[in-house]
Amino acid sequence: MDGIRFAFGTLTVLPVRVTRWDREAARSGMLCAPLAGLVVGLCAAAAGGLLLLLGSGPLLAAVASAAVPAALTRGLHLDGLADVADGLGSGKPAEDALRIMKQSDIGPFGVISLLFVLMAQTAVLFQLYGESWAHGAVAAAVSAVAARLALTLASRAGVPAARPEGLGAAVAGVVPVRSALTVAALAMAACAGAGLTFGPYSAIQHALAALAGLAAAQLLLRHCLKRFGGVTGDVFGALAETAATATLVVLAWSL
Repeated sequence: MDGIRFAFGTLTVLPVRVTRWDREAARSGMLCAPLAGLVVGLCAAAAGGLLLLLGSGPLLAAVASAAVPAALTRGLHLDGLADVADGLGSGKPAEDALRIMKQSDIGPFGVISLLFVLMAQTAVLFQLYGESWAHGAVAAAVSAVAARLALTLASRAGVPAARPEGLGAAVAGVVPVRSALTVAALAMAACAGAGLTFGPYSAIQHALAALAGLAAAQLLLRHCLKRFGGVTGDVFGALAETAATATLVVLAWSL
C-alpha cells in the first residue's frame, strides 16, 4: 500500500497521502506507476466517451481526453517537457542547462514542444474517436500506461540523479532492472489485451505501439543522461509525454 500511495500521490492529483518517502517506498511506487497511468487513462477515456454520449463530435472528445491527463497531473509532465526542451535547446553545459530548467518561465523551445505534442495527441485521438469511441478510449488508456511505464524503466538501477534533491533524486536507481523488466512485460501484455478488443492483429499493434513509445522515451532518456548527467523530475515528465505521444502516433499509423 505504501507503494501505491507513493505512485498515486506523486504522479496524480488524486487525494492520496504519501505516508513514506524512503527508497523502499519509492521503489514500490515506481513499480506501481503503470497502475496510476491506467487510472489516468481510464479517466481520459471516460471524459471522451461522456462528451460523445452528450452529442459532441470526436474533436471535442479528443481535446477532453488530452486535457484530462494534464489536469490529473497538475500539468507537471507537460511542464517537465517544456523545461527539458528549453534545457536541451539551450546548448549549454549541464550545470547551466539545469539552471535554465529550474526557472519558472518557459522559453521558445518549451513552447514549441508543448504546442506540437498537444497537437499530435489531439489529432490522433480525433482520428481514433472518429473510428469509434472504443478505439479512442483504448488508445487513451494504452498511451497513459506506456507513459508511466517509461517512468518505471527510467527509475531502474544504474540511472543516476542529476541533482541531490527533488523527485529525480528520490526515485533514481531505486528499481532493480529485473523488476522493471517484469513490470514492463506485464504492462505490454495488458496493452495487448486491450487491443484484443478489436482482434488478434490489433492486439499486436497496441503492444508494438506501447513498445515504440517506450523506445522513444528511452532515446530521450539516453540523451538527457548525456547532457545533464542524470535524471530530474522534469526529465521524468518529458519521458512520460514522449512515450504517450509516440504511442498514439504509432496507433494512428496502424489503422
